[in-house]
Amino acid sequence: MNSAQTNWFDTPAPPADDDILFVDVGGYEGPLDLLLDLARRQKVDLAAISILALAEQYLLFIDKVREKRIEVAADYLVMAAWLAYLKSRLMVPQAASDDEPSGEMLAAMLQFRLKRLEAMRTVASQLMNRPRLGLQVYARGMPEPIQIDRKSLWEASLYELLKAYSVQREKGVVTDYAPIQRTVWSLQDARDILQRLIGDSFDWVPMDSYLIDYLASPTERATIRASTFASSLELVRQGQIDIRQSETFGPLFVRRHRSNPS
Repeated sequence: MNSAQTNWFDTPAPPADDDILFVDVGGYEGPLDLLLDLARRQKVDLAAISILALAEQYLLFIDKVREKRIEVAADYLVMAAWLAYLKSRLMVPQAASDDEPSGEMLAAMLQFRLKRLEAMRTVASQLMNRPRLGLQVYARGMPEPIQIDRKSLWEASLYELLKAYSVQREKGVVTDYAPIQRTVWSLQDARDILQRLIGDSFDWVPMDSYLIDYLASPTERATIRASTFASSLELVRQGQIDIRQSETFGPLFVRRHRSNPS
């Protein structure tokens, strides 16, 4: 490549000093901040500072900075003009017909603004310098739980255990229980029916043959047989019927008792 041609990889030359714009004035956040710093350099209380000396220091500072083309910082220049006006008000006696605020009033207003700015900066510094969580202050660790181990020891007698069991069983019992109405043959009913069925028959007939019409109901079968058997024994004792059983657990045969057996 010809040396006369443009090299696109060359680093651009820095701008000239005359083209650089300096906006930040010594790291100050504004003209009032600069005034506060100048007032602190007097090493006296803000209420006792010399406003005239403070104005002269500010104007001298601005003149030095203007050599670096600080014209864009209009707020600093406005404050400089106002301080020049304040300086003139302090040096020239006020006429009786002058309605403008006196130099002392303007100086008092400036002192109040400086005191307020200093108070805000002090509180802000205190807030920023407070201990921060994780740096100067650490949160308390998780508390270690206390494990409680409980063991139940029961002491009860047999009566108390049975009572507790009955109470639990009663809770599950149906409250609307209705007993079943069962038909029960009395001994007298069974006796009358057996006498009527046997009649005057002298033949051996199984007892269930006489009761076949009554044994059809399963719910009444047990009471019919029990009452009939007890009644038959009573009739045998009275000599009205005879009972015979040919084998063990075999059927019972009954007939009318004969007075003169053949």
